[in-house]
Amino acid sequence: MINELRIYEIFDNNSAAFHARFRDHAARLMREHGFKILAMWEARTDKRLEFVYLLAWPDEATRDAAWDKFMANEEWAAIKRETAAEHGSMVGGIEGRILRPVDYSAALPG
Repeated sequence: MINELRIYEIFDNNSAAFHARFRDHAARLMREHGFKILAMWEARTDKRLEFVYLLAWPDEATRDAAWDKFMANEEWAAIKRETAAEHGSMVGGIEGRILRPVDYSAALPG
């Protein structure tokens, strides 16, 4: 089991539209492609507003295949085009991190 931490820079002027798009479309399509979303947060740093979420995967091969299918999804591509035309750019920088538990992690079974 691995986790993936995703951090998106979002913008104050259209954060409500971003959240609606993620909640109503991205999360649904992700689940259809095998994504397991554990939690989602909004965070503010000194420099930017962020949307942060945590995914669980059985392994990296499953993760890679699911991301490939999601990114190739025509419905998702159309939703991104439509929302960008209406609200402008909704995501700035994107960071992703694969999290592997250390052998003394409380997250490990047993």
